[in-house]
Amino acid sequence: MALLWILSCLAFIGTTYGCGVPSIPPVITGYARIVNGEEAVPHSWPWQVSLQDNTGFHFCGGSLISEYWVVTAAHCNVRTSHLVILGEHDRNSNSENIQTIKVAKSIRHPSYNPYTINNDVALIKLASPAQLNTHVSPVCLAETTDNFPGGMKCVTSGWGLTRYNAANTPPLLQQAALPLLTNSDCQRYWGSKITDLMVCAGASGASSCMGDSGGPLVCQKSGVWTLVGIVSWGSGTCSTSMPGVYARVTQLRSWIDQTVAAN
Repeated sequence: MALLWILSCLAFIGTTYGCGVPSIPPVITGYARIVNGEEAVPHSWPWQVSLQDNTGFHFCGGSLISEYWVVTAAHCNVRTSHLVILGEHDRNSNSENIQTIKVAKSIRHPSYNPYTINNDVALIKLASPAQLNTHVSPVCLAETTDNFPGGMKCVTSGWGLTRYNAANTPPLLQQAALPLLTNSDCQRYWGSKITDLMVCAGASGASSCMGDSGGPLVCQKSGVWTLVGIVSWGSGTCSTSMPGVYARVTQLRSWIDQTVAAN
């Protein structure tokens, strides 16, 4: 009887704050920088982070992977003067119970190349732990051995521009459902710029755009949302007929694990 009780408690813990299981389920109608996306159900992507400077300007996204760590893009150039905002949906609202946490360390991949944009990943160690709740919980990380095939529908989210020439980023968190491309398909658009450290998604009527950088591309694996890509680069005009390019988490997982363990 005691064992059953322990197991049921563990199951409860797992469903409450296990990775990749939002307390508030997302609703994706489009399974059609986020251009031509839709507003997300508030707090349905509980790992979504807004990276802001000390004026409150949102410059990049990120994903919570544990109570102390956020993963983002190396090209976001996160500094210890920046702030990590958790639990946000409407950036114009003062009534949301957000968590504003300082950056203890920002660690870029040592092989990040700003010219090829290879290894476009960085880890942020939080100065104090995130308080996990219904609005804040981590995403699962893709395993090194995982395979996410071309054509699979995945979702990206962020507060990036909804038009490439828009004056401001939107206040409400946006999402877009995008199909993955194989790298050989993606090379038909981007040629030799696409390496095995990248994964492409989109060219389907929606796109990430400026301000989405560093944010998540998540796919469902065995019913849990798994971080497959980190918003990296794409069309300068956020064209919805060109695929967006994301840092490939399966290829970067071992660096993420080693860096977290060492810090």
